[in-house]
Amino acid sequence: MDRLKVRHLAVRDDDGMLVGVLSARDLLRLRAAAAIDLDDTIEHARDAAELAASWSMLAGVVRSLLGEAIDPRVVAEIISDELCSLTRRAAVLAEQQMQIEGHGPPPCAYAVLVLGSGGRGESLMAPDQDNAIVFADGEPDGPEDSWFKNLGARLADMLDISGVPYCKGGVMAANAAFRGSLGTWKRRVEDWVRRLRPQDLLNVDIVYDLRPVHGDTTLAAQFIEYAYDRAHAEPVFAKLLGEQMTTGNPFTVFGGFQLENGRLDIKKHGLFAIVATARTLAIRHGIRERSTRARLEQLIALDIGGEPDMKAMLAGHAMLVGLLLAQQTRDIYAGIPVSNRVEINALAREQQAQLKSLIKRLQSAPDLVRDLMFTSPATLGQ
Repeated sequence: MDRLKVRHLAVRDDDGMLVGVLSARDLLRLRAAAAIDLDDTIEHARDAAELAASWSMLAGVVRSLLGEAIDPRVVAEIISDELCSLTRRAAVLAEQQMQIEGHGPPPCAYAVLVLGSGGRGESLMAPDQDNAIVFADGEPDGPEDSWFKNLGARLADMLDISGVPYCKGGVMAANAAFRGSLGTWKRRVEDWVRRLRPQDLLNVDIVYDLRPVHGDTTLAAQFIEYAYDRAHAEPVFAKLLGEQMTTGNPFTVFGGFQLENGRLDIKKHGLFAIVATARTLAIRHGIRERSTRARLEQLIALDIGGEPDMKAMLAGHAMLVGLLLAQQTRDIYAGIPVSNRVEINALAREQQAQLKSLIKRLQSAPDLVRDLMFTSPATLGQ
């Protein structure tokens, strides 16, 4: 499929009728399942302890896939899928728990959302929680909100016990800022698009990466459609998101990397700039794709940003994800806490040179975003 550039295969029955579609990721899942059927163990977990036992198997699955030279971006998609499955199962168990304890069924329809890298399909090893809840009706601190506050707290606790720690930034449905009715979320969006300072939009960007994982997907679709429509209609909003982007300078005066214990945080100094560039320009130019890869491909298709710059970001994104997953997997098996820092001297000289060239190029990413914020395909190249 890679050789022929085919992403999906049609499945037909004995009569030649189309009955389904298989993606490359579906087939890769089966290859990972030769070692362990992680999805199945998550789906049938009966409590947090069983979820934790399932989640602990992830490192072996990832190491197996990387050992088969699978595109690291596809491996990250699989990690995200499992994170979403874990969140979905934790939500189901939390809801069951509440009913057993006499809190009753959900007061209205709702959806659990995974935000950030999990929503984009770009999770690395040891992700923390980024989730939210949207429900059909109710006001802040009302009876519906109180019920979902309880659910959000139980969801957070269960995920933490399972091995997905609490979000240090508070991006969890247990936090009132990441929980609300559809009407409440729409009012939040109206507030966001009227802000005048980038610092007032902390953690707003990752909402535009959301993926519904449990409950009423129609609610989630209504919310994200509204959020994108309003953001696209208010150019200053995307401009402020772009102004949040800072790459930092990881270079010494002699052009080498400033290392800490021989390592460099390549998420902070590289990956973040690519993800933020793709997301900000996607919001500004009405692109509804979630993944960084798909967003960059759409920008290329619309002739926004110039093909060389966007293709360099595509290649850079693949390289950085690959370096991080490889390092994180090695660290897990060496008993070293997982981080976003890569051991530079462990890389081949060619890899070091490529990494240095990429990060130098990404220093100008904020300028690129500013330049492309108010352009359009119709005016490019004229």
